[in-house]
This record gives sequence, structure tokens and C-alpha cells, in this order.
Amino acid sequence: MARAINRLSASGVKTASVGKHADGGGLWLVKNKDGGAKWVLRVTVHGRRREMGLGAYPDRSLKEAREVADKWRAVVRQGLDPIKERERQRREAARNIHMLADIAHDAFESRKAELKGDGKAGRWFSPLELHVLPKLGKCPSLISTKRISAIPSPRSGTPRP
Repeated sequence: MARAINRLSASGVKTASVGKHADGGGLWLVKNKDGGAKWVLRVTVHGRRREMGLGAYPDRSLKEAREVADKWRAVVRQGLDPIKERERQRREAARNIHMLADIAHDAFESRKAELKGDGKAGRWFSPLELHVLPKLGKCPSLISTKRISAIPSPRSGTPRP
């Protein structure tokens, strides 16, 4: 017989007493004495039981908690540890947010409306795409003048002095 899933209801979550309440499929609502509550996903990975926090209630609703739990259960089915995978995704996102190419694209998108013809003529961003981003796009945004001077000048084709 299959285990029941989606046992909790939205009104039941609001009125739940202090303690742990199972929704099924490893999703638990943990209510504290102080009135706070959090969502926890219990999974077994490589023979180890792991408990992964999914957010606080009511910041994350029952429906959202179920959706997030489904996402992380799929990660477990692939044989990965969901906690380590979430940490890896956070590190990757933090690393990518400061790349010069990302900052340049974000700046262009935010200023596009102010540019003539929404910047489609290419006078603002195409020099960056042609000359700067191929050399420095994957670099962190903390760029030294030494790296900038190593980029060939668009007019002469030689590095700047």
C-alpha cells in the first residue's frame, strides 16, 4: 500500500498544534512553542537520513512547500544530496553574479529604454561585446587597470600604453 501524500490542508497548517506534522513524501511542518513554524524535507541519500529546511511558515505556503519538496525529491532520485546541491547552486550563483559580462548585460538592460531606438543600433553595447567582453567577460568585476590596458584599442588594434 502506498503512503499517503498531501495529508495537510492550508487551514490545518494554520491551526496545527506545537510539534511535527507530516504532509507525506518526507515533507514536515515543525511548529515551535513560540508560534513560529518551518518546513522540513526528510530524505535518505546514500543510506543517510538528511533533513533539509525549506523555509519558514507563513513566508512559504503549503503549496509552495510542496512544489519545492518535489524539486528536491527529484534531485534525490538522481542520487544527489539535496543539501550539497543547494549549496553548490548558491556558490555558483554568487560566483556568476559578479562577472563583468553579467554586470554589463544588466547595465545595458536597465539603460536600454533611455537609449535611442532602445539601443538596437548597437552603438552603446556592441563595442563592449566586440572588444571588452571577449577578454574580460568571465573575470570578476574587480578589474585592474593592467588588464584594461592589455585590451587592443578599437582604432589601432594594438594594446594601449
